[in-house]
Amino acid sequence: MTDRLTRTLTAIDAANALDPRRDEDQPEALLYGQRMSAECDRLFPEADETLRIAARGQHIERWVLKRADYPEGRAGYLKWRRDLAEHHAARVGEIMAAEGYDSDAIDQTGKMLRKQGIKRDDLVQALQDVICFTFIKWYFAPFAAKHAPEKVLSIVEKTARKMSAEARERALQEFDLPADLAAAFKA
Repeated sequence: MTDRLTRTLTAIDAANALDPRRDEDQPEALLYGQRMSAECDRLFPEADETLRIAARGQHIERWVLKRADYPEGRAGYLKWRRDLAEHHAARVGEIMAAEGYDSDAIDQTGKMLRKQGIKRDDLVQALQDVICFTFIKWYFAPFAAKHAPEKVLSIVEKTARKMSAEARERALQEFDLPADLAAAFKA
């Protein structure tokens, strides 16, 4: 890992350490970023710096834009998600620029954070696969415990559709999923 990459990840962590929300007695965004980095390293050990930065910065300062400040319903939810993606891309881009990354690297990282090119751009898809594995590994069980089986199945189907074929196959190998949920990864 280069010194510049280390400084960039440290700056993202410093921003996320300010998250007032807690998970396992840690700032939620900080823990999420560290989990994303761990999954990125595991799934893509040869990942370039832009993918590593995008993974760590995926939820940078997520608490700044609150869902409650947007209208109820799907349109409000989607607007919130788009605004979050723009915020994440802008903040990570600022950190990268301060560390001397060129505009191409900043643009590529922003593209990943905005999810521009899922299924068409290998780096965007790699980040999406990391996101999905992080969700399944760390956040699926608590989510499933709070929701009806129909909602759980719907979320699993949506998650599987976002993944590459290779990631879906790997998920089936790595996770012990009930038959109805596993079927979503076989489609």
